[in-house]
This record gives sequence, structure tokens and C-alpha cells, in this order.
Amino acid sequence: MIHPVRASTPRLRCSISIPAASRSLWPGFTRTDSDCCPFRPWRVDDARIDAKTVWVRCVRGCPATSRANDRRPGKETMDPREFLTLSIRSAMAAGRTSAIPASLLYPHNTRAATLAAGLSDPAMQLLFVHHTPNALADSFKYVPRRDRLTIIAAQIRQFTGLVGADGITPVATTVWGYGPKDACVSWPGMTIERHVADAPLKVVWKNHLYSAVREAPLPHLLPVAASLHRVYSFPGYEQYSTETDGVPLVPHVHGGRNDWSSDGNSGCFFSPNNEIRGPRWATKIHAYGGPDWNDKAGMMWYHDHAPGITRLNVYAGLAGLFVLRDDLDTGRPDNPLGLPGGPYELGFAIQDRMFRNDGELFFPSCPGDAVHADFIDGEASALPPDIFPAGGPSTPTVFFGDHMVVNGVIWPKYSVEPRQYRVRLLNGSDSRFMRLRLKMVPAGETDPAVGAILPYYVIGSDQSLNARAALVEEADFLPGERLDLVVDFKMVPVGYRVIIENLFGDAPCRGDLPAEDDLFPNRRTDRIMAFDAELPFDTTITDAVVVEGYELGGGPDVTATPPVRVRRLALFMGLDEHARPQPLLGTAEPVTDVAGEVVNGALPWHAPITENPDVGDTEVWEIYNTTGHAHPVHVHLVHFEVMEREGFAADVFPQPVLQHNGSQGLGFRLENIVTDGAVSGPGVTEQSRRDMVMALPGQVTRIKLTFGKPGRYVWQCYIRSHEDSEMVRPFHVGPVSTGEGD
Repeated sequence: MIHPVRASTPRLRCSISIPAASRSLWPGFTRTDSDCCPFRPWRVDDARIDAKTVWVRCVRGCPATSRANDRRPGKETMDPREFLTLSIRSAMAAGRTSAIPASLLYPHNTRAATLAAGLSDPAMQLLFVHHTPNALADSFKYVPRRDRLTIIAAQIRQFTGLVGADGITPVATTVWGYGPKDACVSWPGMTIERHVADAPLKVVWKNHLYSAVREAPLPHLLPVAASLHRVYSFPGYEQYSTETDGVPLVPHVHGGRNDWSSDGNSGCFFSPNNEIRGPRWATKIHAYGGPDWNDKAGMMWYHDHAPGITRLNVYAGLAGLFVLRDDLDTGRPDNPLGLPGGPYELGFAIQDRMFRNDGELFFPSCPGDAVHADFIDGEASALPPDIFPAGGPSTPTVFFGDHMVVNGVIWPKYSVEPRQYRVRLLNGSDSRFMRLRLKMVPAGETDPAVGAILPYYVIGSDQSLNARAALVEEADFLPGERLDLVVDFKMVPVGYRVIIENLFGDAPCRGDLPAEDDLFPNRRTDRIMAFDAELPFDTTITDAVVVEGYELGGGPDVTATPPVRVRRLALFMGLDEHARPQPLLGTAEPVTDVAGEVVNGALPWHAPITENPDVGDTEVWEIYNTTGHAHPVHVHLVHFEVMEREGFAADVFPQPVLQHNGSQGLGFRLENIVTDGAVSGPGVTEQSRRDMVMALPGQVTRIKLTFGKPGRYVWQCYIRSHEDSEMVRPFHVGPVSTGEGD
């Protein structure tokens, strides 16, 4: 029997009423009952103004939540995309800006505009011709000496399979990579492999982003938006810049139960050659392992985590896999679990990119850039010229590349035998959610639409195996997540090809299949890579026999400790001081922060800490998504259990948000939360130990987590453009020392 991984989720709907009580932020605007156009400006002369309350009813568009919505008059509904547009129009009318982000209003640019701007045309690229390396091959792994490694970040030129505008000439791409030596860095970086019983691995991370000839810092490969809250805007660091002092880095091992000083803490950054170090920098040696670290086999990854430029540094290439073994899940062909191992265990990092015709990376940031209107056009025209002399650089709140890249190769292939393979995937994209399906097609075919579906087994994700294997036809795949699959290529006719197909679109994910205007024109992002069934069966290695229900012995069970607290947290979409969309985290209830102030609602990254569990505490976090699309939520330090999801309705009040530079933006808070009782459990890809969870729009997502180490950590959205725009918040485990709570 074929089991779907997750059911489609109805799109979030919103009903909005704006009263006189909120005129300090929404001055003098309301709507008539007969208003039916969601983009009509609010009118100050309306006689039917509601002076008593302001509310925004956020519900799923289903009968189960209609009773809560019926409590208020004027049940007009609109898509959250339209709601955010109205938010911006209201701010515009209040004098806060003079333009509306066109990215909220217009479909994707035409391919002609992209080509005219000198960008690589995906239609000119070869599909499934170039082989990609297996990131879990022994030749692709670091070899520590006495439990020590030096990992260098440096600049290289790398061939990705891209051809130039003539459709023939291969062109190289300048990227940043990780490796043991300057001349041996790669995108992605080599894989770290450890066993849970190993001594802690001591890693010295080195920032060699400087010119070997001039010994001067290298400029960033991509435009840096200096208006964001980034390391060189920290107090005491304002005199530095990436142009003169180099690009700061801070590595994060995603999924590790790391000590706070080795976790990629934002204040632990270091510039090239450690000339500038962050205010929380403690040591150049980072340790990963030991009895208080991860105790189960799983898949992690490492990447740069520098605030304000994480999206750019990872986009430039700074990422790699980190696989952890135990006595059962050894990775060898003779592993006790009977899983495919050795050469039949494959590791692939999937990312999306845009390229120029000359092979260089492209990321939209300034007016006149191709696809600028898709992501940030309209914002730039309102930006103050003293801060943005050329109308930028600004930053998109989401980004979708039109070239799919796997282990540094565009649309690659991998040759396989007629046997079972274990396929371990990382979604390393900025914003792209995927829904993965396998399609069998004849040899040489590149279009998955003509193929037959090949079911596959989900055996785990993130930090562990599942309890048992589940046969599926498709699985959702969120940014930052790792999936652990078994694919049986015996089911594929000899000479045929299996294409990994992506069913989701080129726009923010709402949990359901995309609309037509959420797709690139003539897109190729619906296909990722291919497996060619062309190798003979190696009779010296026994084939695995994973089947539906195959016992794996995994599962969450991260703690048997009962929770001591339930926290209500929330995801918001606000506006920064320039009226750019600003995704934010915050609380969904009044709480007292570590400074002793009662706060509620959206909070910026730099606000005092509101989550301060004790060491050893187990808590349930309820994460309420008030935005119009899904967010991949990551909590540092912990491995958690995904418990359930439930629809909700709430009153949403606008309120100011203090920006890092002292200016004021716009956020929200929730009141009168009502859940609808329609509870759904975790999908088959969520039945492992997790460090990622999909927070769907209009739903509260509940996770259970235990905090095992003291120190300062963060929780965040793993859409990295959201993270850099402030959708990240610190939490502190244990007593907070003076200065640690800010």
C-alpha cells in the first residue's frame, strides 16, 4: 500500500478589521462592508469605522474553524499575501514609505528579461549528463589525525557543468568552499564522519577569504545589504566593513548538541586571519562529540552562520555534510540493521542557484538586476538615498534559483546497479521547499512528466532512523532538513532512468501544490537529478531487503521526562523601518523577559531573551504560524519530538517593533487564540529525532524538547533570507549572567 507523507494543507485565510484605536500605526483607515477589492486603500472618511477594537482573524479555510470566525462581524476573507500588501499600503498612506513591494503583486518575470540581463538560461543547460560525486564516498571524507581537523574556508574556481551563452563552452564558477587546505576546498565541503563513541573531534576553522597575492581581504562574491542587522553593525564594530576588513564567518554544525561556544553563536564570528573577533568569541578550537553530545546515528551538516550574511555565505558555497555512526548504523555493507552500506549509501546536497552567462553566481539585490521585481522590486524605490545610494543593495525575503545543483553539479546523474540504495539528502536551498517523487523514464529522457512513479522507503530523517520503514510515493522536503531514503532500483528496467521530481513551485510554500503563477516560465526546477540504471550487479556484496514495515528501532523518545512548561511562540510577517517585509519570531502570550519587562508578540533578534529554561528541563513549544506560508523552524542544541499540528484562529493586533538601529518597524501580537480541535500527528518523515519542523500557515505546531546544556543558543526560521532579515531569536539555558540576556 502506498502511503502519502503529508496531506495538502488548506491555504490560510484572513479577515481584517482596522479601528481608530490603532491609528498610531494604522492612522485613519477602515473599510466598508461593501468593499470587495482586497487592494482598495483604507478610507479615513468611512462612516462604519469600528472604534472599539482592531483584529485580524487568521484561520484555515475550512468548516472546522468557521465557528470561531463567526464571533466577529464582517467576515471578509483574503489571502495573507493580500493582507501583507494591505499592511504595506496602510504604512505607505501613513507616510512610512512611498512604494509597495512589487514582489507581492506580480508573477515571475519573463524569460526574455532574464536573458537580456546576461543570466544563464536553464533551457541551454545539459540535463543529466554530468556525474556528481557521492558525498559519503570514502574519498570525499576528511581524515582526522588524533581526533583533530583543520577546516579552511577559501575561494576557488569550480566547474559545475554550466555552459555559456553559446550553449557549448563550459564555464567555471567562483565559489567559496571548505577543505583541509587552501588548494583542496570544494563546494560542498568534504564530509565529516564520526562515531558516537569517538572522543570529541577538535576542529580549527580558518577564514582564508583573502588574496594570497596581496594578502588583502577578498570582497564578497555577492552584494552585501549593509542595512541589515549584521556583525559589523554590532555595538563596537560599526567601524568595520566587509569591503575593508573582510567577510566574517562563524561555523555552525547543524544538528549537534554543541557547547554554546562551538555552536555558531552570532557573537563568535572571526574575520580573515582572525584579525577581528566577535564579542562572544571564546576559542579557535571547536569540539564536537563526547558523552553529552549526540548519542544516536544521524545526519547533520555544517555551514556558515554569520548574522546578516548567512544567506550569502551559504549561497557562495560554505556548506558540507556531517554523518554520525553508531554500532548498529555503521554505514558498512555488513551493518547489523541490514541497510544498504558502503558504495550503496549515497549522500547528496540539493541546492538552487542562479548564474550569469560567464558562470558567476547571481543573487538579486539592486534595481536593474534581473528578476529584481520577483523578489524585492518596489522596495528599492522607497529606500533613503543616503543609506542606499544606488537604490540598494537590499535583500529579498525569499529567493528561488532557476538551476538545480546537487553536490556542486547542475542537474547531474549518478549510475546505479539493480539493487537497493540508501539515499541521504540535504535540502541546502535558501527558500525552496520540495515535494519529492521518483519517476522512471526511458534512457536519455529528461522530462519526468512522461515517466511512471517509483515508490520508495522513508527510513529516517535529521537525527535518527524511524521505528520502521514506510513506503511512500512522495515526501515533503524543507530547507535545512535531511531525508533518509531507500530506493529499490531492481524495480527499474535495465537501461532506464529514475528522475527525482519536485512537485512544489518556485514561490513560498503553503503546504499544497503550487498555482500556475507560482512556477517559473518553462521551468526546469521540477527535476533535480537522475539515476541511470546502467551498472551490472556486483555479486560480491549482498543486496539489502528493506520492505514496508521493516524494523529499524529508531523513533523520537528523546526524553522520558514530563514537560515542566508549555510555551506559546509565534511566527509573524511585519515591516522594517523602510517598509520592507520583515519576518519575525516572538511570543504568542505575555511573558517576562530576562530584563524584567513584560512583552508579547513579534520581537527582533536583539531584544532581551524570553525563553530561559533550566538545564535538564523538558518543555512543549507551541509555534503559531500567522503568516501566509510555511516556515522550516530549527532549534539549536536540542533533538526534539514532533507531536502534532492543529488549526487555530486569533485576534492579531499591530504594534511597533524596535529595529537594531533604534528606528521603528511594524509587528503584531496575538490574543484570544482558539484552536479548532482538528489535530494531525507527525508525517512519516517526522517520526525520528528532529531538529527541523515545518510550521504550516494557520496552524500551531507542537514539539517536545529537552535542554541538556547551559548557554546561549538560538531558534530560527531556516529560510536563510528570513533569518538574515531578523527571523531568529536567542534563548538561554540555565542562569543568565550579566550581559548574556541582551
